[in-house]
Amino acid sequence: METSAADRPRLSGRTRDVVELGGAVLGAAVIAFAGLKIIGAVGWPAFNTSNVTRALTTLGQTACLLLAVVAVVWSRYGSRILASLLSAFASAGLVTVTLGMPLGATKLYLFGLSVDQQFRTEYLTRLTSSPHLADMTYADLPPYYPATWFWLGGRYANTLGLAGWEAYKPWAILSVAVAAALGAALWNRMVGVTAGTAVSIAVTLVTLQFASPEPYSATLILVGIPMLVVCAYALRGRSRLAGGPTPLSQTSWLAVIAGGVFIGLSATVYTLFTALFAGTAVLMALVYLVQAWLLPRNKTVPRETISAERRPRIVAVLIRLVVMGVLAGAIALIVWGPYLVERFRTDVAVSGSAEHYLPESGSILALPMFHVSLLGLLCLIGFVWILMQCRRRTIAMSMACTLVGVVGLTLLSLALTAKGTTLLSFRLEPVSTAVLAAAGAFGVVWLSRAAIARFGDIRTVIGVVAAAAALAVAQQIPSVLSVEITTAYTDTDGRGVRADQHAPGAESYYPKIDETIRAQTGRPATDNVVLTADFGFLSLYPYWGFQGLTSHYANPLAEFTERAATIEKWSQASTPQEMKDNLRTSPWRPPNVFLFRYSPDGYTLRLAEDVYPNDPNVKRYTVTFNPAAFDDPAFTVTEIGPFVLVVKKS
Repeated sequence: METSAADRPRLSGRTRDVVELGGAVLGAAVIAFAGLKIIGAVGWPAFNTSNVTRALTTLGQTACLLLAVVAVVWSRYGSRILASLLSAFASAGLVTVTLGMPLGATKLYLFGLSVDQQFRTEYLTRLTSSPHLADMTYADLPPYYPATWFWLGGRYANTLGLAGWEAYKPWAILSVAVAAALGAALWNRMVGVTAGTAVSIAVTLVTLQFASPEPYSATLILVGIPMLVVCAYALRGRSRLAGGPTPLSQTSWLAVIAGGVFIGLSATVYTLFTALFAGTAVLMALVYLVQAWLLPRNKTVPRETISAERRPRIVAVLIRLVVMGVLAGAIALIVWGPYLVERFRTDVAVSGSAEHYLPESGSILALPMFHVSLLGLLCLIGFVWILMQCRRRTIAMSMACTLVGVVGLTLLSLALTAKGTTLLSFRLEPVSTAVLAAAGAFGVVWLSRAAIARFGDIRTVIGVVAAAAALAVAQQIPSVLSVEITTAYTDTDGRGVRADQHAPGAESYYPKIDETIRAQTGRPATDNVVLTADFGFLSLYPYWGFQGLTSHYANPLAEFTERAATIEKWSQASTPQEMKDNLRTSPWRPPNVFLFRYSPDGYTLRLAEDVYPNDPNVKRYTVTFNPAAFDDPAFTVTEIGPFVLVVKKS
């Protein structure tokens, strides 16, 4: 039997829910926004050249953890709602100081404008230029990558009058902080402030360490783990886990709606995580169906009652699951609809290689509970707690199903490597680690209660040790993220500046290039198509690109391989007439702007080819255009630093 009613999600007391959840969200947004403004108002030294910001990060983390302790103490003697809000604000503050302070002297987020962050910034820049859903690179195509996080970021940038690249860092930190606060509030509503604070701090620290470079996935982890518990309750109905699923009349429809809305919104943010969340919901439904079928054999329950209700219980679970799925699908179509419509009606060969990536971490099954560290110990405690409690507590059962889902997707991904693809299962490691850490916090609470029963009131000792352990994990996060933080200082930003005050790279010419394009075309960036291999330029300005960064980030409808072959064919043109004929007969909207690199052999572009299963999975190669192909009044050629800008006149 579950230990108390607080062990399951409670959705009564609507006013209190609104105050608690809404206050957590609004308060976290204010804390993150104000915190980043305060941090940004000071001229800090760069993280990679000084330990000042590292020291202040530790100080801020200590203050946030002390606030969490105050929340726990206050929950015993004061207002529960205020205690819950303080707990949520502690998680939000932890996110803000852990990410905001080390990045305080740069305008770029983790990984700067390099690697994956380049295309993510490009997407935010695109959706800052217009609220209309569109592909990040290619003109006239609906988006393939889920857009909600970037769309909201675009509205944030518009509201503050920021360029997309400049809004990326504050939006990333603010959104993760809000998600951490919402997650904390959900835990507090389900299990009380004492256990809820411990769990939310554990999940927040793990998420910061493993998922913060990908902020939209971090938001789903922070909210998703408690929401899966809500889904478990929604599918079962108003009963304890041991009582099995209830008939339809005992359904908590608010929980069903909340679960469906969450999974639907997840589908508009991150596809892989949605597959996990939806699959976990199905697994939980299967558990309930089996439980309902076997209940007649349970001798502790009157047989005449159970046999009469077995079929209604099974039907009720299926109806709840269907309602949840339909609602999730309807919400998902808001973002996915345009792409699916275009995909089904197009006659082009649909292709993509987004799953063609297999790093070493993607070739193994992640087992964080066996790592030798404080976090590994916490995960081991959580693993044991889940095994011991999954038949008695809803929370443990939902976590067990989530872990089974992660293992299932990982094993399927490993199997698919034999067919030449993967499911990118390594990206699920932050989820499984966060689940085990959350379970570890529950395990520590359970062990603490046992210790108190054995040794008397030692709550102060337990609290101090727990807070010290949390600080030990928290203060190591900047070290774990040191490469990502350093890149944010060594990359050249959209103003042509390196935050560590070293000489900027060639990207410092981008503002001049943008100014020249606008002057020569007389059109805004969104009316121009640029052929370039310097994709950082497209991250900073909302020009359309003729070709994407790599096939892995390209829209499957964009015909990446065919475009690459076309570019190679164009590079063989030796006269302006050939080049103009090439552009006129292009099967796609042709570029009217070319941004090359200068070389003694001509104008060069460095393109990419998918070479999976190799790791790295991208091969770079260079194509060289003959300058004579642009020696015509129809083209304006301008040399800007190491770049050659060619603008075709209308």
